[in-house]
Amino acid sequence: MLRRHPRYVVRALHRCAARPHVLFGGVYGAALASSMVAALTGRGETTPDDRLSSAQWLLVTAVASALAHGYAHLIARRGDHAVHGVRPVARLLLSEWPLVLATVPTLVLLLGAAWGWWPSQGIEYVAFAVNVVLLLLFAWGLFAARGGGRTWGSAVKVGAGDGLLGLVVVVANAVIK
Repeated sequence: MLRRHPRYVVRALHRCAARPHVLFGGVYGAALASSMVAALTGRGETTPDDRLSSAQWLLVTAVASALAHGYAHLIARRGDHAVHGVRPVARLLLSEWPLVLATVPTLVLLLGAAWGWWPSQGIEYVAFAVNVVLLLLFAWGLFAARGGGRTWGSAVKVGAGDGLLGLVVVVANAVIK
């Protein structure tokens, strides 16, 4: 059995995470998850049943958004390339996995609150912080900057800026809804 050195595995993951469509899906998914949590908890309902309902809506919305993005890419490619058959269409739709994957931390937080793993009141603030600052938007910006050849110091600044911009977008989305 061929064993890979951990350094090569990390580099491969880094290259995958720095791809434009993966970055787009990750950032979009994180913003979508934060906006959904803000909109769904905007009415002040924080019971475990409400959190379960929010988790279900988040999952449905993430999958529907991924399918809509894949469908839009399919339509856009018809002008440039011939996309024939079920396999290329399925591959194109499945390529939107980063959007759905980026909503998983929020989904886990909401399900944990629904199942009593932690208090359901205030979980939206934790999800918001995880999505915007700690995990997704900051990390995606950091990975993109490092993938673009920036130094660690510069990449951290870019990640912080991306997290701040994501915060503005999410707050604007929540206010609009």
